[in-house]
Amino acid sequence: MTQQNHLRGVLLASSACILWGISGVAASTLFINNPHLTAMWLTQVRMISAGLILLVWGMVAGKHPFKIWHHRHAAWTAVSYGLLGLIPVQLCYFEAVRVGNVPIATIIQFLGPFIISIYYFLFKHVTPSRIELIGMIMAFIGTLLIVTHGHLNSLAISPVILFWGGLSAIGVATNTLIPRTILPKYGALTVTGWGLLIAGLFLTLLQPMWRVHLTITWPQLGLLIVIILLGTVAPFLMFARSLSDILPTTASLMDAFEPLAATVFSITFLNVQLTSFDFIGGLLIILAVMALSLNTHKMLHFLRRRRAHSSS
Repeated sequence: MTQQNHLRGVLLASSACILWGISGVAASTLFINNPHLTAMWLTQVRMISAGLILLVWGMVAGKHPFKIWHHRHAAWTAVSYGLLGLIPVQLCYFEAVRVGNVPIATIIQFLGPFIISIYYFLFKHVTPSRIELIGMIMAFIGTLLIVTHGHLNSLAISPVILFWGGLSAIGVATNTLIPRTILPKYGALTVTGWGLLIAGLFLTLLQPMWRVHLTITWPQLGLLIVIILLGTVAPFLMFARSLSDILPTTASLMDAFEPLAATVFSITFLNVQLTSFDFIGGLLIILAVMALSLNTHKMLHFLRRRRAHSSS
């Protein structure tokens, strides 16, 4: 791997995360300018449109996306990925943005990697390392600062924001864990495309989007296109492509650009006011997740060794 390829991978991964952060700001702008717009409707449109685009792209690229349905395990995994992974990570995130603001919603969602660590500890019996424990303490303190602003007897943010943000953080974990067994064989285009389409179609069964009467202006339509193309399709493709040039652990470090981009653009374009507690708490969470990402390859190496030992 050349230095040029590594630089390209870093730029692709960081740009993808910045675009994800921008999509949250675009969604918040839509919610502010169109009070009748719901997170459910926006998530449905985003998922179905982006899913179809990714699947068509996969067919054009010769990825044969329908092959995934020839194997029962892969098909069920794709369905589970859409329903249990993508719905919470996107619908719950948009709900947190709608009832709160983009930086806080994004930072709370950023706690997802620690839920993955807890999962491995409880179900895979992987003991957290020292750096993971330190990271968890930092993330807990950071979250506490954001939620209470230093006043432990009261909440500084609405419990509703905390609820939806917490569900979106769980979604980050399920979104990462569920498809990991089928991604190497079928690829990100196929797995993500079907996951998005399945999730979007399922949500229409709960609340058909064509029954929602909305008046969308041209500027709002432009923001919707930004969310679908620049906030969903492009970053998924860019992040997947970056993994050809850099390690997953390196790519995961670039995730820090998402809450940073969400914060910068929210302050610049939405005049969102954040306190020093929000900034310090967010910084602690970002540093904690970066420390956890640096330690991820050790955990994966341990799991591979243990799996090889148990099969011998």
